Amino acid sequence: MTADIDWLALWGELSRRSGHHGNRCWAPADGEDAWAERARHYLERVRRRWETPDSSRTTVLAAVSPEHSVLDIGAGAGAWAALLARRARRVTAVEPSPAMRGVMERHLEDEGIDNVRIVAGAWHEVTIPQHDISLCAHAMYGWHDLAHGIRGMEHITRERCFLLMRAPTADGVMAEASRRVWGHPHDSPNFWIAYNALGQLGIHADVVMEDRGLWGPWTHDTLDEALADLKDRLAIPGPHEADADLRALLAERLESRDRGLVWPAGVRSALVTWTPDAVR
Repeated sequence: MTADIDWLALWGELSRRSGHHGNRCWAPADGEDAWAERARHYLERVRRRWETPDSSRTTVLAAVSPEHSVLDIGAGAGAWAALLARRARRVTAVEPSPAMRGVMERHLEDEGIDNVRIVAGAWHEVTIPQHDISLCAHAMYGWHDLAHGIRGMEHITRERCFLLMRAPTADGVMAEASRRVWGHPHDSPNFWIAYNALGQLGIHADVVMEDRGLWGPWTHDTLDEALADLKDRLAIPGPHEADADLRALLAERLESRDRGLVWPAGVRSALVTWTPDAVR
C-alpha cells in the first residue's frame, strides 16, 4: 500500500465526482430514479454475461449453505438474489431504485422464488438484522463514506463479507486520461482504491480476480462522441484545457472498425472477501 495516499479520502472524492454519471448512480437523486429507463434491460445484460461461468459466482456460492441467511446490498434487478436464494435459507435484497425493485419482483416471481425479502432504500438508510453472509456487487461506488459502508457490512455479518467491483487495467485509456487530467490513474471508485482503503481499516482481505477476462469494449460512432463520454466519466463539464490532449489520446488508442470506434478492453471484476471476526 502506498503510504502517502489516503485511500479512503480518494474513494470519497471520486465517488462524489463521478456520482453524476448515470452508469454509476444507483440511488434515486432529487426524487428521480436514475434507473427508470434502463432497469428492464439490465437483467438481460446480466443474464448474457452469466452464460459463461466465472470465479466470482463460484467463490461466493461455495461459501453459502442451505442454513445461511444472505444479504444482497444494492441488489439491482435481482440476479444475485435469485442465484443465492436457490442455495441459501433466505436472502434479503436491499435496493433503492423503484424501477430495479419492480424488475426484481417480476424476476423472482417468474422463477418461483419465495425466500427473498426486498427492502426499499439505500444501504446507509435501512436497518437490517444480522445475516451470515453479506454481498455488495458493483453497488458500492456511490458510498461517499466507504469506511461507514464497510463497517456497516461487518456489523451485520456473522461469517463472510464479499465485495465485487470493477478492476481497471493500469494501461487502460481511462487510466491514462485520468493521469493527464487528475494526476493519478483512477477515473472512478474501483477495486484498487478499495483494497488499499480496506488496509487502512485494518482489513486484510482475500482477492479473486475474475477469470472470465476483460469486459467487452465500449464503442462510439465518432471521435466527438468518444471524447464527450470520456469527459462525462471524468466529470469534466464544458471546455477544458486538456481537451486537445484527450482527443489525441483517443485518436491514438481507439480502433476504427465497421461498427465505429472501439475502445481497447480495460476492465475486469475483482472479488474481495474477508471474515469480520478476523478484524474485530
